[in-house]
Amino acid sequence: MLIRPITLRDLDPLYQIAVESGPGFTSLMPDRDALAQKIEHSMKSFERRADNPTNEQYLFVLEDEHSHEIMGTTGIQASVGLDRPLHHFKRDRTTGPAGLARETLTRCEHYAGCTEICSLYLRPDYRQANAGKLLSKVRFLFMALHPERFANTVIAEMRGVSDSHGHSPFWNWLRHQVVDLDFSTVTQLSAQSDARFLEQLVPPGPFDIAAMTIEAQAVIGQVHPDTRPALHLLEQEGFRHRGLVDLFDAGPTVECARDAITSVRNSGLYRGLYGGTRMTAHTGFPLIVANGQCSGFRATIIDSLPGGDEPEQVPLPTGIQRKLGLNGGDPVCALPLVKNRPTLNTSEMSAHQEFRHAQ
Repeated sequence: MLIRPITLRDLDPLYQIAVESGPGFTSLMPDRDALAQKIEHSMKSFERRADNPTNEQYLFVLEDEHSHEIMGTTGIQASVGLDRPLHHFKRDRTTGPAGLARETLTRCEHYAGCTEICSLYLRPDYRQANAGKLLSKVRFLFMALHPERFANTVIAEMRGVSDSHGHSPFWNWLRHQVVDLDFSTVTQLSAQSDARFLEQLVPPGPFDIAAMTIEAQAVIGQVHPDTRPALHLLEQEGFRHRGLVDLFDAGPTVECARDAITSVRNSGLYRGLYGGTRMTAHTGFPLIVANGQCSGFRATIIDSLPGGDEPEQVPLPTGIQRKLGLNGGDPVCALPLVKNRPTLNTSEMSAHQEFRHAQ
């Protein structure tokens, strides 16, 4: 498996992913022209020199190294909510004069200027060990390498509950309060329109939760079954839900300070032991390894223990060295995938590149 930046030759599989993912996966809609523009924007973002986050979008693909099929995608938006405000429902609880509790949803704008992780999708035929973890965690390794490109707060808008036919229990209730459009249509329109469309479509509220159908109430803040593994991984990284949910499917938005994300803190830069013979076929200690580049970024997973003589070294066989585009002496960025992996010593950083955690 190899993670790399997306290119225009990936348009066909990206379109297929947009179709497979179904309604509600709004960061990738099945529109070839829009997807081509997204790819071009991503390519320019990787090439651009950035000292602070603006409108860059970084889209990666996971490639099968043998068949060269695209297994999945994952992405980062450097700064959201500036050109187009992010709208959510905020869940509030108040107590009236008689001591009766009232829960409401009120439309709000939030998270302007934050970094958003998005577009994570692993195709069903390629759901194998560590593939989902690689797609999720590689974004944080990339942030650790290039902190100046990302905001201090990172968010993720999680896909809410809908069925195989694209019906959302929450939207099935809300549509009768706002506009009678089906869920697939309204999510597509929201992805293609500006913020004024959302302001006109959904009134600010508040909407009384007790007045909703039981089915709608039950899915507020819940995620789609296919999204549960992704949410679990983010919760392990330190992401938490603060009460903001999506306007259409009521899926939760979770957040974490960038430098508090577990994988950002656990990423480190090491010296590669190239052609190393200390590799073990199945050590039980999978490790994401990557080069330190931006537009030429490459990452993969190896099973390896640190080089015994010098703990600052990571052994890399020649094939992995070539796959990552590394030359002898180049630093290697590494991130353990398991908690009980032997600790890697980060006391020495390569003189070829400064590895910084933004303070």
